Amino acid sequence: MLIKSSTTLRNDYNYISQLAREKAEPVYITKNGEGDLVLMDIDTFERREKILELKEKLLEAEEQRLSGKDTISLENAHRNLKDKIDGKI
Repeated sequence: MLIKSSTTLRNDYNYISQLAREKAEPVYITKNGEGDLVLMDIDTFERREKILELKEKLLEAEEQRLSGKDTISLENAHRNLKDKIDGKI
C-alpha cells in the first residue's frame, strides 16, 4: 500500500504521479495523519473498472443460472460466437 501525505502531493505532484504509474496501484493520500484521498493513474483505474464490470456480469449470469433461467451449452455458445465472427449472423 502506497501512502503519502497531502503535503507531498502539493509539493511534488510529479513524484506522486510517477509513483502511481510505476507501481500501477492506488496511492493513498493523508491529511493531518488521516486518510483523505486515493489517487491512481488512468490505466490502472480503467483496468479496475473493466474488472468490476466483468465481475458484475459474471455475478448476474450466476444468479440467473441459480434461479433456473434457460441456458445454452458451451458448444452452442461457441458456435454462436463463431457464426457472429464469420458474419453468418
